[in-house]
Amino acid sequence: MVGTEVEQHPRGHWEELTGPLQFWSHREPRERAEGVTGAKLLTAQTVKERRLLENLSSAAGRKRWPQPMASPRIEAVIREQHRMAECPVWEEEMGQLVYVDIHAKTVCRWNPVSREVQAVGLSHRVGCVALRHKGSYVVASGTCLGLLDWGTRQVQWLAWLDRDKPHNRFNDGKVDPAGRFVAGTMPEPSAPGVWEPRQGSLYSLHADYSVVRHLERLGIPNGLDWSPDHRTFYHVDSLEYCVRAYDYDVQTGGIENPRLLYRLQEDQGMPDGLCVDTAGTLWVACIDAGRVIRLDPETGTRLCTVEMPVSRVTSCCFGGPDYSELYVTSAADGLSPQQLCREPQAGHVFKVTGLGTRGLPPHPFAG
Repeated sequence: MVGTEVEQHPRGHWEELTGPLQFWSHREPRERAEGVTGAKLLTAQTVKERRLLENLSSAAGRKRWPQPMASPRIEAVIREQHRMAECPVWEEEMGQLVYVDIHAKTVCRWNPVSREVQAVGLSHRVGCVALRHKGSYVVASGTCLGLLDWGTRQVQWLAWLDRDKPHNRFNDGKVDPAGRFVAGTMPEPSAPGVWEPRQGSLYSLHADYSVVRHLERLGIPNGLDWSPDHRTFYHVDSLEYCVRAYDYDVQTGGIENPRLLYRLQEDQGMPDGLCVDTAGTLWVACIDAGRVIRLDPETGTRLCTVEMPVSRVTSCCFGGPDYSELYVTSAADGLSPQQLCREPQAGHVFKVTGLGTRGLPPHPFAG
């Protein structure tokens, strides 16, 4: 599919969108974060799936996926009730986790040594954040794309998209292997759990700050990532309950040849954020289902399921010194008071270890 270059917001200067940014921090208690040990891991149960897993290494052109341990460990490492924590990304240079709280309009950083959480507040809902260079990030807030300088707490706004859709906002995003920032827009709900269909688009912000629209008439563009060889692009449309794969041209950023990789039933929750590990398998967070599922991209088979202690699981990424830790974000918004009582860890950020695989370092924005 040929992308379309779109008109950009005036750029090259620092400005605020509608009001001053806010900045604050707090420190988590130094005692060990509350954890859930021996978390339940549901592996493929059918004979067909078991045989598939055993034979992957001998099948032509296929790999044998590393098998996770029987009992991964889940810890609540950021014990704050975020409204809608999303888009986690590991910042290796600083040894910290960066993420957003969409509904709180904040970009957050968590230091696992000090357990301190810092946050910068923006004027509009922040759909996603990605790395740029030390102390600088690329963000999607409202329907604008910009560069956040953490030291000055200012944003240089670069582009304003979806001007004809006043009820849209940016959702998930990530940097591609060539340094382009790829992010999607979605409609705000017209009622709880109700979204107007075919309002979303997928854009890429290039190093020269030009913007290209690659896909349109999407439902809720969500989690995205690339295969280790950079030839395949994976993308979630939550409103259609599906994960799709596309051919990807890393030289141009072109996306084409969509095909269905996996579809959830509506009673299985919505697919949300995702990430890819070194073996090439996908880890997909399922909101309102309380789980993260691992998918074989070649067969569309679910390899295993990690059950989380909260229902509104939003996204995930690999991090830590060797990228063997899976960080999982969650949301408290959308739960009733009664549900919040049953889920005291709703909105926390979790670390899952013992999965038997590792992730890939995130790419920084080239601009």
